This record gives sequence, C-alpha cells and structure tokens, in this order.
Amino acid sequence: MSTPAVLSDITTARTLGEVALGAARRHTGDALRAPGRAPVAYGELGRAVREIAAGLAALGVESGDRVGILGGTVPEWTLSDFGALCSGATVVPVYHTNSPEECEYVLAHAGVKLLILEDAKQAAKIAKVRENLPELEQIIVMTGGAEGALTLAELRAKGAGGEALADERVAAVSPGDPATIVYTSGTTGPPKGCVLTHANLLSMAGAYIDRLGLRDEPYVYFQYLPLAHVLARMVAIVGIDTGGTLAFWSGDAKRIVEDIAEAAPTHVPTVPRLLEKIQTRALSQATGTKGQVFARALKTGERVAKARRAGRSPSPLDRVRHAIGDRLALSKVRAVLGPNTPIVVTGAAPIGTEVIEFFAACGVTVLEGYGMTETCAAATLNTPSEWRVGSVGRALPGTEVATAQDGEILMRGPHVFAGYHRDEEATAAVVREGGWLASGDLGYVDADGYVHITGRKKDLVITSSGKNVSPEQIESALREIPWISQAVVAGDRRSYLVALITLDPDEAPRLAAEIGAPADAAAMAQDERVRAVIEKEIAAVNQRFATIEQIKRFAILPRDLSQADGELTPTLKVKRSVVYDRYSTAIDRLYGD
Repeated sequence: MSTPAVLSDITTARTLGEVALGAARRHTGDALRAPGRAPVAYGELGRAVREIAAGLAALGVESGDRVGILGGTVPEWTLSDFGALCSGATVVPVYHTNSPEECEYVLAHAGVKLLILEDAKQAAKIAKVRENLPELEQIIVMTGGAEGALTLAELRAKGAGGEALADERVAAVSPGDPATIVYTSGTTGPPKGCVLTHANLLSMAGAYIDRLGLRDEPYVYFQYLPLAHVLARMVAIVGIDTGGTLAFWSGDAKRIVEDIAEAAPTHVPTVPRLLEKIQTRALSQATGTKGQVFARALKTGERVAKARRAGRSPSPLDRVRHAIGDRLALSKVRAVLGPNTPIVVTGAAPIGTEVIEFFAACGVTVLEGYGMTETCAAATLNTPSEWRVGSVGRALPGTEVATAQDGEILMRGPHVFAGYHRDEEATAAVVREGGWLASGDLGYVDADGYVHITGRKKDLVITSSGKNVSPEQIESALREIPWISQAVVAGDRRSYLVALITLDPDEAPRLAAEIGAPADAAAMAQDERVRAVIEKEIAAVNQRFATIEQIKRFAILPRDLSQADGELTPTLKVKRSVVYDRYSTAIDRLYGD
C-alpha cells in the first residue's frame, strides 16, 4: 500500500491526515504553544500524531470508527484530533461545557467507540452516563488520570514505533470519507450531527488560505474558541498546513486579554462578545482629560480609516492629528491585542458596525465573515483589500451565494456538508435542488458581490401590524451599551418590541459606584437609578432604527445569561426559545398582561 507524499499540503493532499504528516515533514519551528508549557515543534507534532494514530489502531479502532474528543482548547486536543484522523477514524468533538446528559446524547447518537477526554473532571461527567453508552469501549485521558482509563502518554506508548501503520491508515482514507461529525450547538431542539468529509474541510481551508494570503510567512493564530466548534478546527488546519503556530490560551476567561497580548498573535479568530468587551473596557478607562483626548483621536481615526478604505489619502490636517492621537490614545487599544496588531476575524453572531469602526479607527482590522457548521464554518469573508463594513464579505473561492425569493441565503460549493448523521429528513429540509444549502438566514448580495445578513429566518419577530423585524441587529446595538451584557428582543404578534436586558458583571460595579447603587446584580436590576441610566442609553440606540423596530419597554434580569443554565450555546449565542420560555412572565408584564 502506498504512503502519502511526504511534502503534500492543502493544494495536493487528499485528506487531513496527509496535511498533518506533510506539514510535520515540511516545517520547522513551533507548531503549538501554550502558557507555562514547553512548545511543541513540528517534528514532535508529527511524532505525537503518528503514535496516537498507531495507539488507536492497537486498541482496535478501525477506519471509519467514531472517536470522540471532549475537552477545552488545549494542545492535546489538536494532537488527538490529527492523530485520530491519521488512524482513519471519524472524529466527533464534544463541547467541554456540555452537561453529562448532553455528552451522552452526542456520544450515543454518533456511536462513539473510543473517547479521548481532557481530565478527571470530564471523566466524572462521562461516568454518570457511561451505562447508557454501550458502544463506548475505551476512554483516554489527556492530562492526569481517571479510573478505568488510559492516559494519553500510555496511548502514545502503545503506538511507539508504529509510524508505518499510521502512514498505511492515512493512505487508505479517501477524500469523500467522513472526517468529522460536528454537532451543532443547538439554539433550538437537540443538536444535529453535521457530517463533514475530508474534501469538504480541505476545500474550505484552501479557500481561506488563498483569500487571506496565508502562505506569505508563518503566522501565529490565537486559539481560545472551543475546538468542538468547526471554526477553531479550521484555524488549526490552516495554521498547521502553512507552518504557523497555534497559540493556545490559558483557559482562564479572566485572563483572556492578557493571554492574547502574551501570545503576540498575527491572527485572532473570535466571536463579537470579546471585541465588545475590549471596546467597553477601553471606553470606560478613558475618563476626564484622557477621555476627551481619546474621543478626539477616535473621530480622527475614523475619518482616516474610512478614507483609506475608499482609496483616498487623508487630509494633511487629519494625518497630523491622527499621528498625535494614535501615539497618545489609539495605540493603547492596539497594545491590548499584542505587539503584532493582529487581523481579527469574527463570526458566529452579528457584530455592530460601530464596533468594527471603533477598531478600525484604532488601527485594528476586524474582518467579519459568515458561514455555518454545514459549510465548514466559512463561506464569505471580508479581507484587508476587499472590506465593506456592514457586510460579511464576498464569497470565498469555490463558493456560490444566492438568495431565495423570500430572501433566504443559499450556498453551494465543495465545502457544503455531506448531510446530517442519521437524519435524512433534516438533510432533505435544507439541501435544495441543484445542491443549494438553505442557510435559514435572511440577507442579500449587493451589486459588488458583498453579502449582507439581515436576520435569522426562524427568529423573525412579526408584530401585530404584520411588520417583520429581525431582532439580531437591534440586540447587537444594545450590547454596545457598556453596562449591558445580553439583550433579547421580544414582540411576536404584539404591537411593539420589548427587551430583556442583563447587566455586564464586569462593568456593573462601576455603574453602581457612579450612581451610589448597591453592587449586587439582583438589587441593581430593581434600582430605579440603574433603570434610568439604561433607559437613556436605550433611547439613544432607538434613534438608529425605524419606529416599529424601537424598544418601547425593557426589563433588567437579576443575573446574566449563562451556558451553565442552558441559556447560551458554547459559542455564546442566545438560546432564544429557552429565554422566552423561562422569562415569559417578565415579558408579559412588559405588555401589562
């Protein structure tokens, strides 16, 4: 049996296993880094991946068997992922924040044979539901140990010397074979397993590399998003193929800004919430005379950024003002993201244009993209040279984007998934004639090919007057208010819109100190002084929307929404139906019911 070409990359590789092994042979330097730990060089990455692949084979994992991975965003996750792919297995990622019951659903539905999990804490979750998983034969623990489980070191020891076996397994995999089954985070109903083939993932990784020109030099990619989400894994594929470094975070959400600065990344894949928090922190610290300097610097920075995007030269006066303002104020925002002023790529949820303009004024490029798990995380993307604020960019190479008669975004291309695992009915509901994937999102493609998303089809609020309102854009604008963490708009079949608001735990104490209110979240929710501040801010936001889209009344909830309480997905999307149901009484009160 032939072995894969030793220098294969995205352009020639047939499978992800070939990408990993080819990268290990072609590249030098650090492949993986994490705070407080020795880096993993490309040579060690190749050795680890082969040993994991051969170790899995020694435990009876056959090509096509499902191997689950349950853990946080750590280097061992990526090593296990590539190792399992090189064994010929289909990888089933599981969110580390899942409850035992949620883990059970994914593992049982996918038919996982072997599970690699992070530590004893995750092992304890699986122990609670293990008796309901008859197909699960073996558990491997990445760090530490757990009763009845092998350690990752022991797995690698079983595979030591099995390089030839790993190469044979890789050569036996075909491009159309399932590489992974990624379960959607499920804003409504149980998650569905998206089957993504090697060809699907390779096509999108190649398009991403081409569009952003990522072969120019080895870049540093900050990894903090959950690896159970396909975007973070796409970044891993891209980074390893191009000889870059995957810089992992510490795992401490309170240290994420410090982690970014220390990692000194060139690229930061993220979700809007992180950017909103950085903006809020920057604006909250700019008070007094410093605040006035910062405000003037921002205005000049915005004019300069817009001129440059339009291909114009800023005026001589603006150039001088910008140089001064940048040195005194704007450079401090860039410093938060490290010394390399990284390109920031955001997706998964809408982001306000004001947030993007804020960072652009500070000299940080924020590129909004769009895609779904079913399209390997991406389909469209803005780039530094093709950038239209308010859009999600143009279609990536190989991707076609169109709109249905009702405005639903349709996509077609080699990156579109193979279907939902064990759910032909659900697959048929989204894959239309001609191979078009119905996204469930509403939007349009402008004359220059830029795609604009206006809302989620199933989330449309239809007022009693028959007006269709997309709540996402309103919610995004409300989250720009520094005191607000989450906003959920309601008003279906009602005469006006209302909103459920949560206070930002990091910013609420500052608000409490400013107005002399108690710092307790529940007490602040009932404090009329707090309500007055929030009401004034919402009134300002309302001016950006048509009358029917404005928030007429609001309620402040006594705590923030959370994953632990089932209100947010692991990528911080609001589970709208859960929130509507849980706080139905509060919504009714806003209408006097």
